[in-house]
Amino acid sequence: MTSPYVPHHVPPADRRDPALWFAFRKAELLVCEGAQAPCLPCCMHLTDHGLEPQRAQYLGIYDGRHCYAVDIGESGALPEGWRLVGLRDAFGLFDPDVAALSGRAFQILDWDRNQQFCSRCGKATAQRADERSRSCPGCRYTTYPPVSPAIMVLVTDGARRVLLGRKSIWPPGRYSALAGFVEPGEMLEETVSRETREEVGVEVKNIRYFGSQPWPFPHSLMIAFTAEYAGGALKPDGVEIEEARWFDVDELPKLPPSISISRRLIDTISAELAARSPRS
Repeated sequence: MTSPYVPHHVPPADRRDPALWFAFRKAELLVCEGAQAPCLPCCMHLTDHGLEPQRAQYLGIYDGRHCYAVDIGESGALPEGWRLVGLRDAFGLFDPDVAALSGRAFQILDWDRNQQFCSRCGKATAQRADERSRSCPGCRYTTYPPVSPAIMVLVTDGARRVLLGRKSIWPPGRYSALAGFVEPGEMLEETVSRETREEVGVEVKNIRYFGSQPWPFPHSLMIAFTAEYAGGALKPDGVEIEEARWFDVDELPKLPPSISISRRLIDTISAELAARSPRS
């Protein structure tokens, strides 16, 4: 399937049509109240609506329209009928392509915000024209928008049960697949084994790739796997995971929202296990 989004970093020299604006105030996205559903501002310039962007990053073309990520500052009135929504809420308002582009816009803008000065020598950095990066004119150190890879793993018992854990900060009763960040020098499969061992005390085998999802909170790439239980006593670490349990696929607890790959992972694998091993 052809994506409606074509990324690019060089803005058009003579744009003549309205553009899509991914405008942020801190981590909140500016949306307009449309006739049927909220939508992104689509106009020639945000200044036409009384907004003064402090910085901008060109994103490319989505569905035939040029797109920009802009910072509208921390104060000032919004145009009538426009409001701010949290980025997580935006994921539930828009279709997956626009939601993903909202996340991309925030990550690029956040990087630009945080890299105005060189972390090595302190000089002001400059945007490069040949790629999306900022370079120091003094020591030549160059920075790029960061991506932090993290794994997610759904462990099965080889029959009808899946291993889910919960953190204390989650809503009561919510469980999910295990997850953790990749450490320097690790292969993804090594991270799967290490995180499972550290968080719940069990070993795994038959690690298989499931899928991935950019997750802009703040700049992660979630890489999901399945694995089978290979031994060890189930024991939550009490730090990352306060409780971990085996659940039959017909008796799953409260799960993460559908916008996350964790939910897709759990739903997909649970359906496969149920079909493969019908409950007697």
